Amino acid sequence: MHLAYPAVLSALLFCTGLYGVLARRNAILVLMSVELMLNAVNLNLVAFDVWLSRTAEETLHSGQALTLFTIAIAAAEIGIGLAIVLAVHRNRGTADIDRLRDTAEGHESAPSDEPADDGTAPAAEKAEATA
Repeated sequence: MHLAYPAVLSALLFCTGLYGVLARRNAILVLMSVELMLNAVNLNLVAFDVWLSRTAEETLHSGQALTLFTIAIAAAEIGIGLAIVLAVHRNRGTADIDRLRDTAEGHESAPSDEPADDGTAPAAEKAEATA
Protein backbone atom coordinates (compact mmCIF):
# COMPACT_ATOMS: atom_id res chain seq x y z
CA MET A 1 0.00 0.00 0.00
CA HIS A 2 1.25 3.48 -0.82
CA LEU A 3 2.02 6.00 1.88
CA ALA A 4 -0.39 8.49 0.33
CA TYR A 5 -3.55 6.63 1.39
CA PRO A 6 -3.02 6.73 5.17
CA ALA A 7 -1.53 10.23 4.90
CA VAL A 8 -4.63 11.57 3.12
CA LEU A 9 -6.93 9.79 5.56
CA SER A 10 -4.94 11.19 8.46
CA ALA A 11 -5.13 14.71 7.02
CA LEU A 12 -8.91 14.37 6.59
CA LEU A 13 -9.32 13.12 10.16
CA PHE A 14 -7.15 15.93 11.50
CA CYS A 15 -9.06 18.60 9.56
CA THR A 16 -12.37 17.17 10.78
CA GLY A 17 -11.11 17.30 14.36
CA LEU A 18 -9.80 20.84 13.90
CA TYR A 19 -13.18 21.94 12.56
CA GLY A 20 -14.85 20.33 15.56
CA VAL A 21 -12.57 22.18 17.98
CA LEU A 22 -13.12 25.53 16.30
CA ALA A 23 -16.84 25.29 15.55
CA ARG A 24 -18.37 23.39 18.47
CA ARG A 25 -19.70 24.98 21.62
CA ASN A 26 -20.22 21.88 23.73
CA ALA A 27 -17.14 20.99 25.77
CA ILE A 28 -17.66 17.23 25.38
CA LEU A 29 -17.75 17.54 21.59
CA VAL A 30 -14.57 19.62 21.72
CA LEU A 31 -12.88 16.84 23.72
CA MET A 32 -14.06 14.29 21.16
CA SER A 33 -12.62 16.43 18.37
CA VAL A 34 -9.27 16.60 20.16
CA GLU A 35 -9.32 12.82 20.38
CA LEU A 36 -9.99 12.64 16.64
CA MET A 37 -6.97 14.84 16.02
CA LEU A 38 -4.80 12.63 18.23
CA ASN A 39 -5.98 9.54 16.36
CA ALA A 40 -5.00 11.21 13.08
CA VAL A 41 -1.52 11.76 14.48
CA ASN A 42 -1.38 8.12 15.61
CA LEU A 43 -2.33 6.96 12.12
CA ASN A 44 0.46 9.07 10.66
CA LEU A 45 2.99 7.72 13.16
CA VAL A 46 2.15 4.10 12.36
CA ALA A 47 2.04 4.68 8.59
CA PHE A 48 5.43 6.37 8.50
CA ASP A 49 6.90 3.77 10.84
CA VAL A 50 5.83 0.96 8.50
CA TRP A 51 7.03 2.90 5.46
CA LEU A 52 10.44 3.66 6.99
CA SER A 53 10.91 0.12 8.35
CA ARG A 54 10.71 -1.24 4.80
CA THR A 55 13.64 0.90 3.71
CA ALA A 56 15.74 0.59 6.88
CA GLU A 57 17.68 -2.50 7.85
CA GLU A 58 16.71 -2.40 11.50
CA THR A 59 13.11 -2.44 12.60
CA LEU A 60 12.83 -0.48 15.83
CA HIS A 61 9.14 0.41 15.37
CA SER A 62 9.63 3.63 17.27
CA GLY A 63 6.53 5.14 15.63
CA GLN A 64 4.37 2.37 16.99
CA ALA A 65 5.89 2.71 20.46
CA LEU A 66 5.25 6.45 20.37
CA THR A 67 1.67 5.72 19.31
CA LEU A 68 1.16 3.60 22.43
CA PHE A 69 2.37 6.47 24.60
CA THR A 70 0.07 8.86 22.76
CA ILE A 71 -2.90 6.56 23.33
CA ALA A 72 -2.10 6.35 27.06
CA ILE A 73 -1.78 10.13 27.35
CA ALA A 74 -5.00 10.62 25.38
CA ALA A 75 -6.85 8.27 27.72
CA ALA A 76 -5.63 10.21 30.76
CA GLU A 77 -6.51 13.52 29.06
CA ILE A 78 -10.04 12.47 28.24
CA GLY A 79 -10.57 11.12 31.75
CA ILE A 80 -9.42 14.32 33.43
CA GLY A 81 -11.14 16.52 30.86
CA LEU A 82 -14.43 14.70 31.23
CA ALA A 83 -14.23 14.95 35.02
CA ILE A 84 -13.65 18.71 34.76
CA VAL A 85 -16.52 19.14 32.29
CA LEU A 86 -18.89 17.15 34.51
CA ALA A 87 -17.89 19.18 37.59
CA VAL A 88 -18.45 22.44 35.70
CA HIS A 89 -21.78 21.14 34.39
CA ARG A 90 -22.92 20.33 37.92
CA ASN A 91 -21.96 23.78 39.19
CA ARG A 92 -23.09 25.88 36.24
CA GLY A 93 -25.80 23.75 34.65
CA THR A 94 -24.29 23.95 31.18
CA ALA A 95 -21.35 22.64 29.18
CA ASP A 96 -21.54 25.49 26.66
CA ILE A 97 -18.05 26.93 26.21
CA ASP A 98 -19.29 30.43 25.42
CA ARG A 99 -21.11 30.61 28.76
CA LEU A 100 -18.09 29.35 30.69
CA ARG A 101 -15.72 32.17 29.81
CA ASP A 102 -16.23 33.95 33.12
CA THR A 103 -15.00 30.96 35.13
CA ALA A 104 -11.78 32.71 36.13
CA GLU A 105 -13.46 36.02 36.93
CA GLY A 106 -16.25 34.52 38.98
CA HIS A 107 -20.00 34.94 38.66
CA GLU A 108 -20.96 38.45 37.61
CA SER A 109 -24.65 37.61 37.56
CA ALA A 110 -24.63 35.87 40.93
CA PRO A 111 -26.80 37.47 43.63
CA SER A 112 -24.87 39.31 46.31
CA ASP A 113 -25.63 39.68 50.01
CA GLU A 114 -26.46 43.38 49.68
CA PRO A 115 -29.65 44.48 47.95
CA ALA A 116 -29.16 46.22 44.64
CA ASP A 117 -29.94 49.94 44.58
CA ASP A 118 -32.15 50.21 41.54
CA GLY A 119 -33.79 53.50 42.58
CA THR A 120 -37.10 51.99 43.73
CA ALA A 121 -36.44 52.03 47.50
CA PRO A 122 -37.78 55.00 49.50
CA ALA A 123 -35.32 57.66 50.66
CA ALA A 124 -35.72 56.70 54.34
CA GLU A 125 -34.66 53.12 53.65
CA LYS A 126 -31.67 54.38 51.68
CA ALA A 127 -30.63 56.59 54.59
CA GLU A 128 -30.92 53.67 57.04
CA ALA A 129 -28.88 51.45 54.73
CA THR A 130 -26.05 53.98 54.55
CA ALA A 131 -26.04 54.82 58.28
